[in-house]
Amino acid sequence: MKRERLRFCVLAGAALAAGLLLRLWFVTHLAVVAGDSLIYGGIAKNWLLHGVYGYNLSAAASGPIQVLPTTIRLPGYPLFLALCFRLFGMEHYHAVMYVQVAVDLLTCWLASTLAGRLFGKRAALVVLWMAALCPFTANYVAIPLTETLVLASIATTLYGFARWQDAGLGFNRWLWLVAAALAASILLRPEQGLFAAAVVPPMLWTSIRASGRSGHTLLAALPALAVALCALFPLVPWTVRNWRTFHIVQPLVPKYANDPGELSPIGFGRWYRTWAFEFASNEGVYWPYYGDTIQFDDLPNRAFRLGTDADSDSLHTRTRALIRDYNANPIGTPQIDARFGALAAERIHAHPVLYYIGLPIARLLDMTLRPRTEMMDIPAEWWRWHDDPKDFAFAATYAALNLAYIAAGSAGFVAWRRCRWLSVSRQRYGALAFAMAASLLLRAILLLTLDNSEPRYTLEFFPVLLVWAGAFFASTPQPATAEERGGR
Repeated sequence: MKRERLRFCVLAGAALAAGLLLRLWFVTHLAVVAGDSLIYGGIAKNWLLHGVYGYNLSAAASGPIQVLPTTIRLPGYPLFLALCFRLFGMEHYHAVMYVQVAVDLLTCWLASTLAGRLFGKRAALVVLWMAALCPFTANYVAIPLTETLVLASIATTLYGFARWQDAGLGFNRWLWLVAAALAASILLRPEQGLFAAAVVPPMLWTSIRASGRSGHTLLAALPALAVALCALFPLVPWTVRNWRTFHIVQPLVPKYANDPGELSPIGFGRWYRTWAFEFASNEGVYWPYYGDTIQFDDLPNRAFRLGTDADSDSLHTRTRALIRDYNANPIGTPQIDARFGALAAERIHAHPVLYYIGLPIARLLDMTLRPRTEMMDIPAEWWRWHDDPKDFAFAATYAALNLAYIAAGSAGFVAWRRCRWLSVSRQRYGALAFAMAASLLLRAILLLTLDNSEPRYTLEFFPVLLVWAGAFFASTPQPATAEERGGR
Protein backbone atom coordinates (compact mmCIF):
# COMPACT_ATOMS: atom_id res chain seq x y z
CA MET A 1 0.00 0.00 0.00
CA LYS A 2 2.81 2.43 0.89
CA ARG A 3 4.62 1.54 -2.30
CA GLU A 4 1.51 2.25 -4.38
CA ARG A 5 0.99 5.54 -2.60
CA LEU A 6 4.62 6.51 -3.16
CA ARG A 7 4.36 5.59 -6.85
CA PHE A 8 1.20 7.68 -7.19
CA CYS A 9 2.85 10.69 -5.51
CA VAL A 10 5.93 10.43 -7.73
CA LEU A 11 3.89 10.23 -10.93
CA ALA A 12 1.58 13.04 -9.81
CA GLY A 13 4.55 15.20 -8.90
CA ALA A 14 6.14 14.50 -12.28
CA ALA A 15 2.92 15.52 -14.02
CA LEU A 16 2.75 18.80 -12.13
CA ALA A 17 6.44 19.46 -12.78
CA ALA A 18 5.93 18.84 -16.50
CA GLY A 19 2.90 21.11 -16.45
CA LEU A 20 4.90 23.82 -14.72
CA LEU A 21 7.69 23.62 -17.32
CA LEU A 22 5.17 23.76 -20.17
CA ARG A 23 3.49 26.86 -18.76
CA LEU A 24 6.79 28.59 -18.04
CA TRP A 25 7.79 27.90 -21.64
CA PHE A 26 4.63 29.62 -22.85
CA VAL A 27 5.30 32.59 -20.57
CA THR A 28 8.88 32.85 -21.78
CA HIS A 29 8.29 32.36 -25.50
CA LEU A 30 4.65 33.14 -26.33
CA ALA A 31 3.51 35.83 -23.91
CA VAL A 32 0.96 38.22 -25.43
CA VAL A 33 -0.09 41.53 -23.86
CA ALA A 34 -2.36 43.30 -26.35
CA GLY A 35 -5.98 44.08 -27.13
CA ASP A 36 -8.31 43.06 -24.33
CA SER A 37 -5.37 42.49 -21.98
CA LEU A 38 -4.50 46.19 -22.17
CA ILE A 39 -8.14 47.15 -21.67
CA TYR A 40 -8.29 45.10 -18.47
CA GLY A 41 -4.90 46.41 -17.39
CA GLY A 42 -5.84 50.03 -18.06
CA ILE A 43 -9.00 49.71 -15.99
CA ALA A 44 -7.05 48.12 -13.11
CA LYS A 45 -4.38 50.83 -13.24
CA ASN A 46 -6.89 53.69 -13.21
CA TRP A 47 -8.82 52.00 -10.43
CA LEU A 48 -5.67 51.93 -8.30
CA LEU A 49 -4.22 55.34 -9.20
CA HIS A 50 -7.33 57.46 -9.67
CA GLY A 51 -10.10 55.57 -7.92
CA VAL A 52 -12.07 55.44 -11.19
CA TYR A 53 -13.16 52.21 -12.84
CA GLY A 54 -12.47 53.32 -16.40
CA TYR A 55 -9.96 53.91 -19.16
CA ASN A 56 -7.90 56.88 -20.29
CA LEU A 57 -9.86 59.12 -22.63
CA SER A 58 -7.18 61.58 -23.68
CA ALA A 59 -4.43 63.62 -22.17
CA ALA A 60 -2.06 66.31 -23.34
CA ALA A 61 1.62 65.65 -22.80
CA SER A 62 1.70 68.01 -19.82
CA GLY A 63 -1.98 67.96 -18.86
CA PRO A 64 -3.87 65.85 -16.37
CA ILE A 65 -4.97 62.35 -17.26
CA GLN A 66 -8.66 62.12 -18.05
CA VAL A 67 -10.27 58.86 -17.02
CA LEU A 68 -13.63 57.92 -18.49
CA PRO A 69 -15.79 55.56 -16.37
CA THR A 70 -16.82 52.42 -18.20
CA THR A 71 -19.10 49.39 -18.00
CA ILE A 72 -17.53 47.40 -20.84
CA ARG A 73 -15.87 44.83 -18.55
CA LEU A 74 -17.04 43.19 -15.33
CA PRO A 75 -14.85 43.95 -12.30
CA GLY A 76 -13.60 40.42 -11.56
CA TYR A 77 -10.46 40.36 -13.72
CA PRO A 78 -9.55 44.04 -13.24
CA LEU A 79 -9.75 43.37 -9.49
CA PHE A 80 -7.35 40.43 -9.90
CA LEU A 81 -4.97 42.59 -11.96
CA ALA A 82 -5.19 45.45 -9.46
CA LEU A 83 -4.21 43.07 -6.67
CA CYS A 84 -1.26 41.78 -8.72
CA PHE A 85 -0.18 45.32 -9.61
CA ARG A 86 -0.31 46.31 -5.95
CA LEU A 87 1.78 43.29 -4.88
CA PHE A 88 4.27 43.01 -7.75
CA GLY A 89 4.40 46.42 -9.38
CA MET A 90 2.24 48.48 -11.70
CA GLU A 91 1.69 46.84 -15.10
CA HIS A 92 4.03 43.99 -14.19
CA TYR A 93 2.23 41.59 -16.52
CA HIS A 94 4.79 38.81 -16.27
CA ALA A 95 4.09 38.58 -12.55
CA VAL A 96 0.41 38.22 -13.47
CA MET A 97 1.34 35.37 -15.79
CA TYR A 98 3.28 33.56 -13.07
CA VAL A 99 0.28 33.82 -10.75
CA GLN A 100 -1.86 32.40 -13.55
CA VAL A 101 0.59 29.51 -13.87
CA ALA A 102 -0.09 28.60 -10.24
CA VAL A 103 -3.84 29.00 -10.71
CA ASP A 104 -3.87 26.76 -13.78
CA LEU A 105 -1.88 24.04 -12.04
CA LEU A 106 -4.46 24.21 -9.26
CA THR A 107 -7.13 23.66 -11.92
CA CYS A 108 -5.24 20.58 -13.13
CA TRP A 109 -5.10 19.23 -9.57
CA LEU A 110 -8.81 19.86 -8.97
CA ALA A 111 -9.83 18.10 -12.18
CA SER A 112 -7.57 15.18 -11.31
CA THR A 113 -8.80 14.95 -7.72
CA LEU A 114 -12.43 15.01 -8.84
CA ALA A 115 -11.74 12.31 -11.44
CA GLY A 116 -10.02 10.23 -8.79
CA ARG A 117 -12.96 10.62 -6.45
CA LEU A 118 -15.31 9.46 -9.15
CA PHE A 119 -13.27 6.90 -11.08
CA GLY A 120 -10.26 5.85 -9.00
CA LYS A 121 -6.52 6.54 -8.75
CA ARG A 122 -5.65 5.45 -12.27
CA ALA A 123 -8.16 7.92 -13.67
CA ALA A 124 -6.77 10.62 -11.38
CA LEU A 125 -3.25 10.13 -12.77
CA VAL A 126 -4.38 10.05 -16.39
CA VAL A 127 -6.47 13.20 -15.98
CA LEU A 128 -3.64 14.97 -14.17
CA TRP A 129 -1.22 14.23 -17.01
CA MET A 130 -3.80 15.22 -19.63
CA ALA A 131 -4.57 18.48 -17.84
CA ALA A 132 -0.96 19.35 -17.05
CA LEU A 133 0.18 18.78 -20.64
CA CYS A 134 -2.85 20.34 -22.33
CA PRO A 135 -1.28 23.09 -24.46
CA PHE A 136 -4.60 24.82 -25.16
CA THR A 137 -5.29 25.79 -21.56
CA ALA A 138 -1.58 26.20 -20.72
CA ASN A 139 -1.21 28.74 -23.53
CA TYR A 140 -3.57 31.20 -21.82
CA VAL A 141 -1.51 31.55 -18.65
CA ALA A 142 0.81 33.67 -20.82
CA ILE A 143 -2.01 36.02 -21.78
CA PRO A 144 -3.60 38.40 -19.25
CA LEU A 145 -7.19 37.42 -19.98
CA THR A 146 -10.00 35.89 -17.92
CA GLU A 147 -9.73 32.35 -19.30
CA THR A 148 -7.30 30.90 -16.73
CA LEU A 149 -9.32 32.14 -13.75
CA VAL A 150 -12.64 31.07 -15.29
CA LEU A 151 -11.34 27.53 -15.83
CA ALA A 152 -10.25 27.46 -12.19
CA SER A 153 -13.69 28.62 -11.04
CA ILE A 154 -15.37 25.86 -13.08
CA ALA A 155 -13.10 23.13 -11.70
CA THR A 156 -13.56 24.45 -8.16
CA THR A 157 -17.34 24.49 -8.52
CA LEU A 158 -17.53 20.91 -9.81
CA TYR A 159 -15.13 19.63 -7.16
CA GLY A 160 -17.07 21.47 -4.45
CA PHE A 161 -20.35 20.01 -5.76
CA ALA A 162 -19.03 16.45 -5.37
CA ARG A 163 -17.63 17.13 -1.90
CA TRP A 164 -20.88 18.81 -0.84
CA GLN A 165 -22.82 15.73 -1.87
CA ASP A 166 -20.34 13.42 -0.11
CA ALA A 167 -20.56 15.50 3.07
CA GLY A 168 -24.28 14.88 3.33
CA LEU A 169 -25.67 17.94 1.53
CA GLY A 170 -27.06 20.77 3.68
CA PHE A 171 -25.04 23.73 4.88
CA ASN A 172 -21.41 22.65 5.01
CA ARG A 173 -18.11 24.25 4.00
CA TRP A 174 -18.27 22.75 0.51
CA LEU A 175 -21.54 24.52 -0.15
CA TRP A 176 -19.85 27.85 0.49
CA LEU A 177 -16.94 26.85 -1.74
CA VAL A 178 -19.40 26.27 -4.59
CA ALA A 179 -21.09 29.61 -3.89
CA ALA A 180 -17.78 31.50 -3.84
CA ALA A 181 -16.54 29.83 -7.04
CA LEU A 182 -19.77 30.63 -8.88
CA ALA A 183 -19.70 34.25 -7.69
CA ALA A 184 -16.10 34.63 -8.89
CA SER A 185 -16.95 33.01 -12.22
CA ILE A 186 -19.85 35.40 -12.89
CA LEU A 187 -17.73 38.43 -11.93
CA LEU A 188 -15.09 37.31 -14.42
CA ARG A 189 -17.31 36.73 -17.44
CA PRO A 190 -21.02 37.56 -17.85
CA GLU A 191 -21.95 34.34 -19.64
CA GLN A 192 -20.86 32.34 -16.60
CA GLY A 193 -24.31 33.01 -15.25
CA LEU A 194 -25.28 30.12 -17.53
CA PHE A 195 -22.81 27.93 -15.67
CA ALA A 196 -24.55 28.82 -12.42
CA ALA A 197 -27.87 28.00 -14.11
CA ALA A 198 -26.45 24.56 -14.94
CA VAL A 199 -25.20 23.88 -11.39
CA VAL A 200 -27.83 25.27 -9.01
CA PRO A 201 -30.90 23.31 -10.24
CA PRO A 202 -29.17 19.91 -9.86
CA MET A 203 -28.09 20.93 -6.37
CA LEU A 204 -31.71 21.87 -5.62
CA TRP A 205 -32.99 18.60 -7.05
CA THR A 206 -30.44 16.59 -5.05
CA SER A 207 -31.40 18.30 -1.80
CA ILE A 208 -35.13 17.88 -2.31
CA ARG A 209 -34.77 14.26 -3.43
CA ALA A 210 -32.63 13.47 -0.39
CA SER A 211 -35.28 14.92 1.92
CA GLY A 212 -37.63 12.13 0.79
CA ARG A 213 -41.10 12.34 2.26
CA SER A 214 -40.15 14.24 5.37
CA GLY A 215 -42.30 17.15 4.27
CA HIS A 216 -39.44 19.61 4.67
CA THR A 217 -39.10 20.50 0.99
CA LEU A 218 -38.54 24.20 1.62
CA LEU A 219 -35.86 23.53 4.20
CA ALA A 220 -34.17 21.09 1.83
CA ALA A 221 -34.17 23.74 -0.90
CA LEU A 222 -32.47 26.37 1.26
CA PRO A 223 -28.84 25.32 0.56
CA ALA A 224 -29.24 25.59 -3.23
CA LEU A 225 -31.13 28.87 -2.88
CA ALA A 226 -28.33 30.18 -0.67
CA VAL A 227 -25.80 29.29 -3.38
CA ALA A 228 -27.85 31.15 -5.98
CA LEU A 229 -28.11 34.25 -3.81
CA CYS A 230 -24.42 34.24 -2.93
CA ALA A 231 -23.44 33.77 -6.56
CA LEU A 232 -25.51 36.78 -7.65
CA PHE A 233 -24.85 39.02 -4.66
CA PRO A 234 -21.50 40.47 -5.93
CA LEU A 235 -23.41 41.88 -8.91
CA VAL A 236 -25.46 44.09 -6.57
CA PRO A 237 -22.72 46.66 -5.82
CA TRP A 238 -21.71 46.60 -9.49
CA THR A 239 -25.31 47.33 -10.53
CA VAL A 240 -25.58 50.11 -7.94
CA ARG A 241 -22.34 51.63 -9.23
CA ASN A 242 -23.64 51.59 -12.81
CA TRP A 243 -26.86 53.26 -11.70
CA ARG A 244 -25.02 55.99 -9.82
CA THR A 245 -22.50 56.58 -12.59
CA PHE A 246 -24.60 56.12 -15.75
CA HIS A 247 -28.21 56.03 -14.46
CA ILE A 248 -28.82 52.64 -16.07
CA VAL A 249 -29.78 49.26 -14.64
CA GLN A 250 -27.02 47.02 -15.97
CA PRO A 251 -25.94 44.05 -13.82
CA LEU A 252 -23.72 42.56 -16.54
CA VAL A 253 -22.20 43.99 -19.73
CA PRO A 254 -23.93 44.54 -23.08
CA LYS A 255 -23.38 42.16 -25.98
CA TYR A 256 -21.18 44.59 -27.90
CA ALA A 257 -19.28 45.80 -24.81
CA ASN A 258 -20.24 49.41 -25.46
CA ASP A 259 -20.74 52.13 -22.89
CA PRO A 260 -24.01 54.06 -22.57
CA GLY A 261 -24.35 56.49 -25.47
CA GLU A 262 -22.02 54.54 -27.75
CA LEU A 263 -23.27 52.95 -30.94
CA SER A 264 -24.28 49.28 -30.79
CA PRO A 265 -23.24 47.87 -34.20
CA ILE A 266 -26.37 45.75 -34.52
CA GLY A 267 -26.70 46.18 -38.29
CA PHE A 268 -23.05 45.40 -38.92
CA GLY A 269 -23.24 42.37 -36.63
CA ARG A 270 -26.27 40.98 -38.49
CA TRP A 271 -24.57 41.52 -41.84
CA TYR A 272 -21.41 39.79 -40.59
CA ARG A 273 -23.46 36.82 -39.39
CA THR A 274 -24.93 36.35 -42.88
CA TRP A 275 -21.63 35.07 -44.26
CA ALA A 276 -18.88 34.68 -41.63
CA PHE A 277 -18.23 31.51 -39.68
CA GLU A 278 -14.45 31.12 -39.51
CA PHE A 279 -11.98 32.77 -37.13
CA ALA A 280 -9.93 34.13 -40.04
CA SER A 281 -12.59 36.74 -40.87
CA ASN A 282 -12.27 38.35 -37.44
CA GLU A 283 -8.89 39.92 -38.10
CA GLY A 284 -9.72 41.45 -41.45
CA VAL A 285 -13.36 42.49 -40.98
CA TYR A 286 -14.96 42.07 -37.56
CA TRP A 287 -12.35 43.47 -35.20
CA PRO A 288 -11.37 46.50 -37.32
CA TYR A 289 -14.96 47.77 -37.45
CA TYR A 290 -15.62 50.90 -35.42
CA GLY A 291 -12.11 52.28 -35.33
CA ASP A 292 -10.06 50.94 -38.24
CA THR A 293 -10.40 50.44 -41.96
CA ILE A 294 -11.72 47.26 -43.57
CA GLN A 295 -10.01 45.83 -46.64
CA PHE A 296 -12.72 44.96 -49.15
CA ASP A 297 -10.55 42.21 -50.66
CA ASP A 298 -10.69 40.39 -47.32
CA LEU A 299 -14.36 39.61 -47.91
CA PRO A 300 -14.97 36.13 -49.37
CA ASN A 301 -17.21 35.62 -52.39
CA ARG A 302 -19.98 34.14 -50.25
CA ALA A 303 -20.49 37.60 -48.71
CA PHE A 304 -22.07 38.69 -52.02
CA ARG A 305 -24.16 35.67 -52.98
CA LEU A 306 -27.83 36.44 -53.36
CA GLY A 307 -30.48 34.97 -55.68
CA THR A 308 -29.37 35.33 -59.28
CA ASP A 309 -25.97 36.27 -60.66
CA ALA A 310 -27.31 39.75 -61.39
CA ASP A 311 -28.45 40.12 -57.77
CA SER A 312 -25.05 38.97 -56.55
CA ASP A 313 -23.27 41.47 -58.82
CA SER A 314 -25.51 44.25 -57.52
CA LEU A 315 -24.83 43.25 -53.93
CA HIS A 316 -21.10 43.16 -54.65
CA THR A 317 -21.21 46.72 -55.99
CA ARG A 318 -23.30 48.07 -53.09
CA THR A 319 -21.13 46.33 -50.50
CA ARG A 320 -17.98 47.79 -52.06
CA ALA A 321 -19.53 51.27 -51.94
CA LEU A 322 -20.55 50.81 -48.30
CA ILE A 323 -17.07 49.66 -47.26
CA ARG A 324 -15.59 52.61 -49.12
CA ASP A 325 -17.92 55.06 -47.35
CA TYR A 326 -17.12 53.51 -43.98
CA ASN A 327 -13.35 53.65 -44.61
CA ALA A 328 -13.58 57.35 -45.41
CA ASN A 329 -14.20 57.90 -41.69
CA PRO A 330 -13.82 54.57 -39.85
CA ILE A 331 -15.98 55.51 -36.90
CA GLY A 332 -19.28 53.69 -37.05
CA THR A 333 -22.34 55.92 -37.43
CA PRO A 334 -26.06 55.10 -37.20
CA GLN A 335 -26.37 55.73 -40.94
CA ILE A 336 -23.54 53.34 -41.86
CA ASP A 337 -24.85 50.73 -39.44
CA ALA A 338 -28.35 51.02 -40.92
CA ARG A 339 -26.95 50.39 -44.40
CA PHE A 340 -25.20 47.26 -43.15
CA GLY A 341 -28.50 46.22 -41.61
CA ALA A 342 -30.28 46.71 -44.93
CA LEU A 343 -27.75 44.46 -46.71
CA ALA A 344 -28.20 41.90 -43.93
CA ALA A 345 -32.00 41.94 -44.38
CA GLU A 346 -31.61 41.13 -48.09
CA ARG A 347 -29.26 38.26 -47.45
CA ILE A 348 -31.35 36.82 -44.60
CA HIS A 349 -34.46 36.93 -46.80
CA ALA A 350 -32.59 35.09 -49.55
CA HIS A 351 -30.96 32.48 -47.27
CA PRO A 352 -32.94 32.17 -44.00
CA VAL A 353 -31.96 28.56 -43.24
CA LEU A 354 -28.29 29.35 -43.76
CA TYR A 355 -28.51 32.41 -41.49
CA TYR A 356 -30.50 30.91 -38.62
CA ILE A 357 -29.19 27.32 -38.66
CA GLY A 358 -26.27 26.62 -41.00
CA LEU A 359 -23.88 29.43 -40.15
CA PRO A 360 -24.42 29.36 -36.35
CA ILE A 361 -23.62 25.63 -36.32
CA ALA A 362 -20.59 26.23 -38.55
CA ARG A 363 -19.32 28.94 -36.16
CA LEU A 364 -19.73 26.62 -33.18
CA LEU A 365 -17.87 23.84 -34.97
CA ASP A 366 -15.10 26.24 -35.96
CA MET A 367 -14.71 27.41 -32.35
CA THR A 368 -14.63 23.83 -31.10
CA LEU A 369 -12.55 21.99 -33.69
CA ARG A 370 -10.11 24.41 -35.31
CA PRO A 371 -6.44 24.41 -34.20
CA ARG A 372 -6.10 26.51 -31.06
CA THR A 373 -3.20 28.53 -32.45
CA GLU A 374 -4.91 31.92 -32.40
CA MET A 375 -2.33 33.32 -29.97
CA MET A 376 0.65 31.98 -31.94
CA ASP A 377 2.42 33.19 -35.03
CA ILE A 378 0.39 30.82 -37.18
CA PRO A 379 -1.75 32.16 -40.05
CA ALA A 380 -5.47 32.24 -39.33
CA GLU A 381 -5.97 30.51 -42.68
CA TRP A 382 -3.80 27.64 -41.53
CA TRP A 383 -5.13 25.21 -44.13
CA ARG A 384 -3.18 26.90 -46.96
CA TRP A 385 -0.44 24.29 -46.77
CA HIS A 386 1.38 25.52 -49.86
CA ASP A 387 2.11 28.92 -48.19
CA ASP A 388 4.05 27.37 -45.31
CA PRO A 389 4.07 23.56 -44.98
CA LYS A 390 5.62 23.74 -41.48
CA ASP A 391 2.88 25.98 -40.12
CA PHE A 392 0.27 23.79 -41.74
CA ALA A 393 1.77 20.63 -40.22
CA PHE A 394 1.91 22.22 -36.77
CA ALA A 395 -1.66 23.51 -36.97
CA ALA A 396 -2.95 20.16 -38.25
CA THR A 397 -1.22 18.40 -35.35
CA TYR A 398 -2.79 20.85 -32.91
CA ALA A 399 -6.20 20.24 -34.47
CA ALA A 400 -5.74 16.47 -34.12
CA LEU A 401 -4.70 16.86 -30.47
CA ASN A 402 -7.70 19.07 -29.77
CA LEU A 403 -9.95 16.45 -31.35
CA ALA A 404 -8.31 13.75 -29.23
CA TYR A 405 -9.16 15.62 -26.03
CA ILE A 406 -12.76 16.04 -27.14
CA ALA A 407 -12.97 12.37 -28.14
CA ALA A 408 -11.53 11.22 -24.80
CA GLY A 409 -14.02 13.34 -22.88
CA SER A 410 -16.93 12.14 -25.01
CA ALA A 411 -15.90 8.49 -24.62
CA GLY A 412 -15.64 8.97 -20.88
CA PHE A 413 -19.11 10.49 -20.75
CA VAL A 414 -20.55 7.48 -22.58
CA ALA A 415 -18.71 5.07 -20.27
CA TRP A 416 -19.95 6.89 -17.17
CA ARG A 417 -23.49 6.96 -18.54
CA ARG A 418 -23.40 3.18 -19.01
CA CYS A 419 -22.55 2.90 -15.34
CA ARG A 420 -25.56 5.04 -14.39
CA TRP A 421 -23.27 7.81 -13.04
CA LEU A 422 -21.79 5.53 -10.36
CA SER A 423 -18.39 6.22 -8.80
CA VAL A 424 -15.83 3.64 -7.70
CA SER A 425 -17.44 3.78 -4.27
CA ARG A 426 -20.80 2.89 -5.86
CA GLN A 427 -22.24 6.30 -5.03
CA ARG A 428 -24.43 7.87 -7.68
CA TYR A 429 -23.49 11.30 -9.06
CA GLY A 430 -26.30 11.80 -11.53
CA ALA A 431 -26.93 15.40 -10.47
CA LEU A 432 -23.25 16.30 -10.92
CA ALA A 433 -23.20 14.61 -14.34
CA PHE A 434 -26.32 16.54 -15.32
CA ALA A 435 -24.74 19.83 -14.19
CA MET A 436 -21.62 19.12 -16.23
CA ALA A 437 -23.56 18.20 -19.37
CA ALA A 438 -25.93 21.15 -18.95
CA SER A 439 -23.01 23.57 -18.63
CA LEU A 440 -21.66 22.45 -22.02
CA LEU A 441 -25.08 22.50 -23.65
CA LEU A 442 -26.03 25.96 -22.38
CA ARG A 443 -22.69 27.38 -23.42
CA ALA A 444 -23.00 25.82 -26.87
CA ILE A 445 -26.46 27.38 -27.26
CA LEU A 446 -25.06 30.76 -26.27
CA LEU A 447 -22.22 30.44 -28.78
CA LEU A 448 -24.76 29.85 -31.53
CA THR A 449 -25.94 33.44 -31.03
CA LEU A 450 -22.55 35.14 -31.36
CA ASP A 451 -21.48 37.19 -34.36
CA ASN A 452 -17.92 35.92 -34.57
CA SER A 453 -16.01 32.71 -34.02
CA GLU A 454 -13.27 32.66 -31.36
CA PRO A 455 -11.79 29.33 -30.23
CA ARG A 456 -11.10 30.65 -26.71
CA TYR A 457 -14.84 30.75 -26.09
CA THR A 458 -14.86 26.94 -26.01
CA LEU A 459 -11.94 26.56 -23.59
CA GLU A 460 -14.55 26.35 -20.82
CA PHE A 461 -15.43 22.89 -22.15
CA PHE A 462 -12.09 21.48 -21.02
CA PRO A 463 -12.52 21.11 -17.22
CA VAL A 464 -15.62 19.00 -17.88
CA LEU A 465 -14.05 17.01 -20.73
CA LEU A 466 -10.97 16.26 -18.64
CA VAL A 467 -13.01 14.87 -15.75
CA TRP A 468 -15.16 12.83 -18.10
CA ALA A 469 -12.05 11.39 -19.74
CA GLY A 470 -11.25 9.85 -16.38
CA ALA A 471 -14.27 7.55 -16.69
CA PHE A 472 -12.70 6.01 -19.78
CA PHE A 473 -9.65 5.12 -17.68
CA ALA A 474 -11.53 4.07 -14.54
CA SER A 475 -9.59 1.81 -12.17
CA THR A 476 -12.18 -0.96 -12.50
CA PRO A 477 -15.19 -1.44 -14.76
CA GLN A 478 -18.33 0.06 -13.29
CA PRO A 479 -21.35 -1.85 -14.62
CA ALA A 480 -24.49 -1.04 -12.66
CA THR A 481 -26.33 -3.85 -10.92
CA ALA A 482 -30.02 -4.50 -11.56
CA GLU A 483 -30.84 -2.88 -8.22
CA GLU A 484 -28.74 0.18 -9.06
CA ARG A 485 -30.32 0.45 -12.50
CA GLY A 486 -33.74 0.46 -10.87
CA GLY A 487 -32.73 3.16 -8.40
CA ARG A 488 -32.03 5.85 -10.93
